[in-house]
Amino acid sequence: MAMRLDADTGDLLRELAPQVLGVLARRSGDFAAAEDAVQEALLAAAQHWPEEGRPDNPRGWLLQVASRRLINQVRSEQARRRRENTAALLEPEPAEVEGGDDTLLLLFLCCHPDLTSASAIALTLRAVGGLTTAEIASAFLVPETTVAQRISRAKSRIQSSGAIFSMPTRQEWEPRLQSVLRVLYLIFNEGYARSGGQGVYRAELSAEAIRLARMLHALLPADSEIAGLLALMLLTDARRPARTGPDGELVPLSTQRRDLWNRAQISEGVRLITAALAADAIGEYQAQAAIAALHDDAPDASETDWPQILHWYGELEQLTGNPVVTLNRAVALAMVDGPVAGLTLLDSVEERLPDHYRLDAVRAHLHEMAGDKPLALQHFRAAAARTTSAAEQQYLLTQAARLGREVG
Repeated sequence: MAMRLDADTGDLLRELAPQVLGVLARRSGDFAAAEDAVQEALLAAAQHWPEEGRPDNPRGWLLQVASRRLINQVRSEQARRRRENTAALLEPEPAEVEGGDDTLLLLFLCCHPDLTSASAIALTLRAVGGLTTAEIASAFLVPETTVAQRISRAKSRIQSSGAIFSMPTRQEWEPRLQSVLRVLYLIFNEGYARSGGQGVYRAELSAEAIRLARMLHALLPADSEIAGLLALMLLTDARRPARTGPDGELVPLSTQRRDLWNRAQISEGVRLITAALAADAIGEYQAQAAIAALHDDAPDASETDWPQILHWYGELEQLTGNPVVTLNRAVALAMVDGPVAGLTLLDSVEERLPDHYRLDAVRAHLHEMAGDKPLALQHFRAAAARTTSAAEQQYLLTQAARLGREVG
């Protein structure tokens, strides 16, 4: 589709696809069939719009075509009486005006708590993000058939669970919203710091996560955790232009050229997190965004407000109990109270992070701070052997080689 459409039209289709899918899924109660029908409508748009021109009402055009495709599916698969009733229900009313809630409901459905993270991510990127199966497979370095199977299993799971396409009840709201935020967070992280393969990041994946977070924030502007997540994404992604060197090598935060950071994104992120922190109880994404804002606010690494960052990591640790947060708190503690204090804290999480490369990487950093270069060299090598990211491995090996020359 992207090969034949101009960028504006491609962006429009990605924006309209979840809206149309939301309408069809709500009307029919059959998410899998509705998703197939929308994909056929998008393909039809890719075939007809370049030659015939974009219709005056693109959303209505897609909805009409997808509805007809879905009606045909119903007629071919169900008994005469049932198919006629369903077809009548699916015919769009002439004066129908659809709101934005269907997109929000679609996000809730794709991020159903019963789905695995991998399946929810794949389904969200396909149904809400508009990415093709091939694009998702490329982003996560897995075969296209694997992604197709994940999407198929996700749709089957939703269908068999009897999930109703409606706004969650008060009891269901919080866990469902947390699932949505978690999926968007995971999509962004994989785009910003890819877990495997060559390269440091996948810009298109992190950009898609930001787009979806913006959409969610527009739908639920009063939710401070949504604002916190969007702020976290913007404040973190703002550093991306400085994360790699001339040869694509990883550049750590402490040595990045801060004049390359995206100041517009930083300003927007700071505004969002400032308002969010003043509006409601603190959540984990707000705490992470506060830490990111403190890093971005420092004109130089040496002027970083480490005591405040240490405070926020303490808050985040209480909120999540995540041992990786403790790793980060150990770094902040070392910057405030010295490397010995940081190393002592690391001992408390060693059993919870067996063979995790980041534990070795942090140990290496803190041992070097403490002046123990031979032990730092040992941990840099161990971290390099355990990471699955080629860029991180190269960085860790470079640090090990540097220390090796100094140790002699």
